[in-house]
Amino acid sequence: MNHEIHLVKRPEAAPTHEHFEMVESEKPQPGEGEVSVKMLYVSVDPYMRGRMSDAKSYIAPFELNAPIEGGAIAEVVQSKASHLSEGDIITGMLPWKEYAVAKADSLRKIDPSLGPITTSLGVLGMPGLTAYFGLMDIGQPNEGETIVVSGAAGAVGTTVVQIGKIVGCRVVGIAGSDEKTSYLKEELGVDETINYKTENVYEALQKACPNGIDVYFDNVGGDISDAVYPQLNKFARITQCGAIASYNVPNDQGPRMQMHLIKSSALIKGFTVGDYQDRFKEGFDALSKWLKEGKLTYEETVVEGFENIPDAFFGLFEGSNLGKQLVKVAEPSHSS
Repeated sequence: MNHEIHLVKRPEAAPTHEHFEMVESEKPQPGEGEVSVKMLYVSVDPYMRGRMSDAKSYIAPFELNAPIEGGAIAEVVQSKASHLSEGDIITGMLPWKEYAVAKADSLRKIDPSLGPITTSLGVLGMPGLTAYFGLMDIGQPNEGETIVVSGAAGAVGTTVVQIGKIVGCRVVGIAGSDEKTSYLKEELGVDETINYKTENVYEALQKACPNGIDVYFDNVGGDISDAVYPQLNKFARITQCGAIASYNVPNDQGPRMQMHLIKSSALIKGFTVGDYQDRFKEGFDALSKWLKEGKLTYEETVVEGFENIPDAFFGLFEGSNLGKQLVKVAEPSHSS
């Protein structure tokens, strides 16, 4: 039998197990131009929380009583498409099923020479591209400027801080544990770090950014961002990538940032990585080059077992992951 994980109820606050259900089904068979795949790794990402709501957004909500869909790595077990063969390792948007069918044209074959296959869901996938375009296109950092990154120890944040160092900026990372701040400083070369759970963020930023803040890459919103806005320099740029502090807070209010934006003549722009779809090759080429040169590294938090996908997702909102959060479902049957 095949197993699937369905969304059965829309959460109003933090999602729990009551919102999900494990369902048994038959293993699917591919049609013409399709492949049948065995799930190897599943990506869980904060944006999925938004799709669990039926509020109007940039992307359609998940359907109730149907499998959730997200980024994944899988192995082709049966192919009815000319360009994919049995044993190929692919990545794409796939339903939370142990075995699934997908249109071959919607999948990308992974090149294992670029790095471990899991990098296609992290530093060489959506998080890496999000970091690249959010910082380089919206943040437009100049050498010697100060960049502040919230959620700095997550999949996007860890890539942002490294790109900031590559382009010659002073980087300050905000994270939620001493383990994470130590990793940012000792492994990734971040100049200053702030543990928002144990420090007054406003006061810590004053010390860490004596010359103010030129670029703010915001993954979290909430109180942390409230502490950043008053310290923006003239013509600062704010990349609004995420707002995880608000995802599980119905009717969240604030911040009152308008006066700070006026005083600093700051630019704030929200985005999703899909806005840059026609430029993905540019970002992918830059990221893979830096990875090969050893200028870029990555961290993964891997939970094992298909049934543990919901728990791995819940952990995102508790800050339990360092770097990219993945769920390992199975080993490949073939060597690709």
